[in-house]
Amino acid sequence: MAAPKEFSLHTTRPWPIRLFNQIGPKLDLNPEKLLHSAQKRTKINQEDQELNRDAFELLLNSIEKTGKINKFGRFIYKERLKSILDGRLRLQHYLQKHPEILEEKIEAPIIILGLQRSGTTFLHRLLSRHPDHRALLSWEALNPIPDPFSKKDGRMKLAKIGQKMVKYMAPHFFAIHPIEYTEPEEEVLLSEMTFLSQVPEATFEIPSYAAWTEAQDHEPAYRYVRKILQFLQWHEGSQTPRTWILKTPQHLEFLEIVHKVFPDALFVMTHRDPQKVIPSFASMIYHNRKIFSDQVDPLDCGAHWLRKNAYAMDKTLAYRQAHPELNILDVEYKELVKNPVSVLKTILEATGKSLSASQTETVNQFLQQNRQHKHGKHVYHAADFGLTHEKIENAFQAYRQAFKLPFE
Repeated sequence: MAAPKEFSLHTTRPWPIRLFNQIGPKLDLNPEKLLHSAQKRTKINQEDQELNRDAFELLLNSIEKTGKINKFGRFIYKERLKSILDGRLRLQHYLQKHPEILEEKIEAPIIILGLQRSGTTFLHRLLSRHPDHRALLSWEALNPIPDPFSKKDGRMKLAKIGQKMVKYMAPHFFAIHPIEYTEPEEEVLLSEMTFLSQVPEATFEIPSYAAWTEAQDHEPAYRYVRKILQFLQWHEGSQTPRTWILKTPQHLEFLEIVHKVFPDALFVMTHRDPQKVIPSFASMIYHNRKIFSDQVDPLDCGAHWLRKNAYAMDKTLAYRQAHPELNILDVEYKELVKNPVSVLKTILEATGKSLSASQTETVNQFLQQNRQHKHGKHVYHAADFGLTHEKIENAFQAYRQAFKLPFE
């Protein structure tokens, strides 16, 4: 099914999914049953030693109480939970059998951060075109740890099926955020495996879980993400590991921790007018939640993420002001869109790399094949989410002043 060129706030599900929500089973999301079934599936008969049980149980309880999850949403999310819990046990197994994994060095990664819709995905994919760079691919992000007892690796096939399912369920979503299983994806999906990440609150209306998570120490979660990267690097088996290219807007909330876990990183921060960014992301959240629920409140999408993003940005501004020595480059959205190769070269120069003629050709081919609105035009209206010019300006006044951001 081709993605529509434009879509409104209200979308229609395919009839089989509507039928499933009417007559399908209401799947159980019981924490103990999920943990026990993970041991049976993986054939790893031991408890998950690093699992944050408080976070895991609070998340599932919050989904039941306020998540408004429908039957098909339960089916999708239960499959996601199974994948996460299986992956955690498998990583634990590998680390017990191969302790040398933790000796892998994640050296001088390039870490992209910035508000959603500010060009972070485009820059992530652009940087990944350099042969010396290693990005987390979408199929890896969804299922990073292979089955240690199987000679077959079906993770890429599963991700391809997942991509087709999303396109079937919500073809319009690709106009907002392209989901391509062989392309780079955010490591926030690795953070999701710790049950301390922004992913659940982007998926469900769960204010109690969101507030609790915001108050927790996220350093263990980021160190767990580092372990997964070490595993992937070890599993790849290269004698000369490539530079990791990481990216997620979540880093704005935890820049201090990210810097602590990756002290030699080069940070690249993208910037765009919040008047463009915030309504667009509220729309993205709305349509993401619509996959799992029939009762999505667009006003909550706008209010929650306006406050959340302003809070995260203020934390980044404070950390940057307190640490002027931070190794960070700033990239304006307009400049990135207008002169992407120039921006790429600037970042490469900061890491002692260059772009050869053949590599430039590869980049140009990527740009030619990934023009803006490739999957359709994302249409949204700030008012649908209760967002006004004044509300956004009040929330991001310090950010606009700090970087002298013009209005688009």
